[in-house]
Amino acid sequence: MGYERDILDDFAASKQPTRYLTVEVSVGLVVEDRASGFVGDVVRWNYEAVTLRDRNHYLRHFTWKPGGFLLEGKPVTLSRPAQQASATQQVTASGSIAADRSAARVAKASRIWVEGKHDAELVEHVWGDDLRELGIVIEPLHGADDLAAAVSEFQPGGGRRLGVLLDHLVAGSKESRIAATVDHPAVLIAGHPFVDVWAGIRPRAVGLHAWPDVPKGRPWKEGMCAALGVPFEGFWPRLRNQVKTYADLEPELVGAVERLIDFVAED
Repeated sequence: MGYERDILDDFAASKQPTRYLTVEVSVGLVVEDRASGFVGDVVRWNYEAVTLRDRNHYLRHFTWKPGGFLLEGKPVTLSRPAQQASATQQVTASGSIAADRSAARVAKASRIWVEGKHDAELVEHVWGDDLRELGIVIEPLHGADDLAAAVSEFQPGGGRRLGVLLDHLVAGSKESRIAATVDHPAVLIAGHPFVDVWAGIRPRAVGLHAWPDVPKGRPWKEGMCAALGVPFEGFWPRLRNQVKTYADLEPELVGAVERLIDFVAED
């Protein structure tokens, strides 16, 4: 004589967590983030997140979560490789394994230009190990008003690629008009919407929910420090040093920098 299944057993079963196939992450693996629908191949990962690159070379970072991705249409849990970095290896701020400094390449002819000293310091702070491994040098422009002339003098082409990072690259801005003066297949201009690279750092890095509003017409950095009641002198190094990984930066800034690195690193 058979026994009917107890309704409490059915209820208990419904409360069990869904089990997903676990797939070890690897460079080049194409997956889809279930929450956003973003599809891309894996380009790097760290203990916090996995980075995907879509067909337009846009990069996004996604946290490790059970069943968080689709592989060939089926939900899977991505896992980090079982082999851990050795004691002599270090994870860079951008999330990759730092190469031995002795293995750093000779600098390429290609360059990445940024608008000022603080932009250069922040990019070096987060991506420095990756840039040294690739042989890519970051150079500050100290202003982009004469960008077209500077690009012409650089003579891009062949093995000389140029990436340019601009602040406040939004429709109708001065920076967007400057970018429109440059049109060359060996030059890529990328930017972020923030008026200054300081604002590309997430305010939570210094315990704030948002950066304070700065009256129009007042320099943003000085106005922000005044609103916070902190001296302008010496604030930037303290702010920069609060950035531990790319997760402390706004995604628009991260995506722009990594697009430029990928572009100038291509042979």
